[in-house]
Amino acid sequence: MLEHISGDIHYFTFNSFPNGSLTHAIFARAGGVSPQPWASLNMSISTGDSAENARANRVRAFEALELPAESMADVWQVHGTETIRADAPRGGHSPIKADGLITDRPGVTLFQRFADCAPILLYDPKRHALGMVHAGWRGTVERAAASPVKAMAEAYGSRPADLIAGIGPSIGPDHYEVGPEVVEAARRAFDHADELLITHNSKIHFDLWAANARVLREAGVEQIEVAGLCTACRNDLFFSHRAEAGKTGRFGAVIALR
Repeated sequence: MLEHISGDIHYFTFNSFPNGSLTHAIFARAGGVSPQPWASLNMSISTGDSAENARANRVRAFEALELPAESMADVWQVHGTETIRADAPRGGHSPIKADGLITDRPGVTLFQRFADCAPILLYDPKRHALGMVHAGWRGTVERAAASPVKAMAEAYGSRPADLIAGIGPSIGPDHYEVGPEVVEAARRAFDHADELLITHNSKIHFDLWAANARVLREAGVEQIEVAGLCTACRNDLFFSHRAEAGKTGRFGAVIALR
């Protein structure tokens, strides 16, 4: 990924996404107004920060990309596999429960929040359409990453082989120790699951990056960029639920057509 700085805002973009066709970013945690333990560019109200702070931080982030804050379309993330189509912005409206978003409309900015789960962005350069999905371990084993791929095919005629996918900063296999529930779910979900379950210091760790890349490949996506940035390792850059024992904020991810 490429790192960018706009004023106090730091954000990252995928190398494989074309600059002229879309605007996208995974935001770091610096440059916002929130106090500890959400310092400082927290974009969620679900962890105890005020709605006013979260709203101000979203505005700052959107302005750094020269995107209007009122273009935002988001969802109430529930660790599921539902994808919704955003034909218009949904800023200020009660979000729908889902973990995936798609659009082919300029003027609509897809937006979600993260703190260890994987942000997965999708772009179809042939149909000029976008997708985004939030994938924690539950979404990963339930193949949430395949949901917007299917939805884009149905809504826009997108061919999975044409899509460009980016798996953004999230907890890496070195820090993602998991218990029996996750191990059993992964073994039920994936053939050769032991390739995704790594023994580290006598503990089992789950590789979210490799698992979601496999889900995307099985859905027909061929072009996949993995950021390889661990949110727990780089807690200086990103919020991490695991590294901060749940007392933290959420960083934002956005993608919009130009």
